[in-house]
Order: sequence, then C-alpha cells, then structure tokens
Amino acid sequence: MAFSSTDSYIVSDQLAAAVNAAVTLEKPLLLKGEPGTGKTRLAQELADSLDADLLQWSIKSTTKAQQGLYEYDAVSRLRDSQLGSDKVHDISNYIKPGKLWQSFTASKRPVLLIDEIDKADIEFPNDLLHELDQMAFHVYETGEHIEAQQRPIVIITSNNEKALPDAFLRRCFFHFIQFPDEQTLAQIAQVHFPNLQPQLLTEALELFFDLRQIPGMKKKPSTSELLDWIRLLVAEDIDAEQLRQSRQQGSALPLTGALLKHEQDVELVERVRRVN
Repeated sequence: MAFSSTDSYIVSDQLAAAVNAAVTLEKPLLLKGEPGTGKTRLAQELADSLDADLLQWSIKSTTKAQQGLYEYDAVSRLRDSQLGSDKVHDISNYIKPGKLWQSFTASKRPVLLIDEIDKADIEFPNDLLHELDQMAFHVYETGEHIEAQQRPIVIITSNNEKALPDAFLRRCFFHFIQFPDEQTLAQIAQVHFPNLQPQLLTEALELFFDLRQIPGMKKKPSTSELLDWIRLLVAEDIDAEQLRQSRQQGSALPLTGALLKHEQDVELVERVRRVN
C-alpha cells in the first residue's frame, strides 16, 4: 500500500510516509495537530483509497473503553424478564458490539478511527492497551473470545488536551501534523475551489497568515476555517482588490466570523490592525 495525495485531498510527504509506516508496522497511527488540520478527514480518505469501510468511534468525556468492545444492556433484559419474553434466555440478545468488536469481525479489513482520544478520562488509553496490542478480548457474559480476523488499520487523533500515557504511546506510530505552509494551503484551496481567481487566493492567504502571526490569539484560524472564509468571499462576490485595500488600509476585514471564534481575538485583531 502507498497512500498519497489525490485529486481531491492533499497530504504532505511526511504525513503520507507516516500512514504507510503505521500500516506496515501494523501499529495504530496517533495523529496530533491543531484542530482543523484534517486529522479526522485523513481516516476517511485512507478508507476511500483502500476501498475499505470506515468505523468511527468519536470519543467524549464520558466515554469508557469498554464501550469500544461491547455494552451489556441489563436494563432491557430486566424489562423483558418482567414481560415474560423468551429473549431473556439468550444473553447475547443484550450484548451490543462496539466499534472495536465490529472492526475485529469485519469481513474486509476496515479503517478504525478513534477520534479525539484526549477528551476521555486519563485512564481511557491504558484501558485499551491489551485490546490494541493483542487485537482480541473476552466477552465475560457469554464466554466468547473475540479475535481480529485481520488487523484493522487504526487511526487515533488527539488535540493535545491531555497528555497520553507512555505505555500507550509506545504502542503507536506518532505523527504531528504541522500547519500547512502557504504553498500547500494554496493547493488545498484550489482542490476545493478549482475556478478561484488566483489574485483572490493570494490576497486571502496573505490576510489569513497575517492573522495567524498575531501574538496572543486565543484560537488561530485553521485550514477548515480558511476554506469557509473563501467560500463566503466567492458567494459575496468580494474580489482581490477589496481584500488588498483592507490589508493595506487596516480597515475591517470582511466576513471574519468565519475565521475568528472568540471576542478577545476580534478585539485583538482590530487593535493590531489600527496600530499598523
């Protein structure tokens, strides 16, 4: 397998190499980077390139590792027993396979995305160590032993909200997605907007990187927010000359709600642009 950029998705050579290395080593690929740098999108593109199913496990603060294996619905079993249902005699009727179970038993090698693992409790990664290592687990209620028919390709994303345990990190191939440079961002924008005027793209990127370089911002605008902003510029028929005048004169930037998400950042940008 050799994953690389496509006509609709641009990846750096370093990221492509990381994907291919993780697949070769049969280790989970742990991706870190700013929100909006395409960590989640990568899993979908990888699945598409392999013609594989994508199983996405989106992690929340309340998510437990056990839910990735299976969940036992004791409440439904109790209710059925009170109603006299014959279902209660087969406990497997109340076992719901999780995403890991589904990936282990898939007929075709899938891509498993464990998205934003750092949102969960600090013990969550440790609780998955054995299953990710052995690609197997035991179902205590039924006595079943579930073992992967083929190792799924595992992509794990983190926004660095919490540190991950060393024991977990040792089992992963790690890659930090650097924020794209101007040339790469231009390629990404051209993929999404093939008819975009070159001058408009140039001015938009200059303004975008000007914003990202302002020190003290609470949230720097990301790639996905740049694409939203460009889409609005095109929809509102704002041309390159308007952006150029805004940048040179320090006047209000158009449609900055697509780029700036905190009132502190709006005030900071306005203050910096007035001074300059």
